[in-house]
Amino acid sequence: MKLMKRHDNLFPNMWSPFNDDDWFRLPDTFKSGTSAPAVNILENEDDFKVEMAVPGMKKEDFNIDLENNLLTISAEEQSENETKGQDGSYTRREFNYSAFKRSFTLPDSVDGEKIAASYTDGVLNITIPKKEEAKPKPPKKIAIK
Repeated sequence: MKLMKRHDNLFPNMWSPFNDDDWFRLPDTFKSGTSAPAVNILENEDDFKVEMAVPGMKKEDFNIDLENNLLTISAEEQSENETKGQDGSYTRREFNYSAFKRSFTLPDSVDGEKIAASYTDGVLNITIPKKEEAKPKPPKKIAIK
């Protein structure tokens, strides 16, 4: 006996706007008007390294918080450009606002007191060191008696 999925429409392989759940939905980036920057997380023997590409910002724009092993990285940036005419009226005025917030649950094996961050060439780098007891130990030679 073969199990088959039941389709209520006459042509199950054809797309139908009445059966497609995503027909009236917009992607989340269109709803919020923002997008979160991509993150690289690298692990080695001594620490974790978090790299986040956020060009065009200043280090003062960032907030990095650690609470109950939850690392939260957020940023807000506002800018305003305007060009005035000779009579003082606006000929062009542009507002820009961008913000994001990313959170990561850290393992118990990290030392939260020694987390360090830097911002260089549009990349936010965060180093999260591991506790000594969490670092891999070299193999121990056991003598036979």
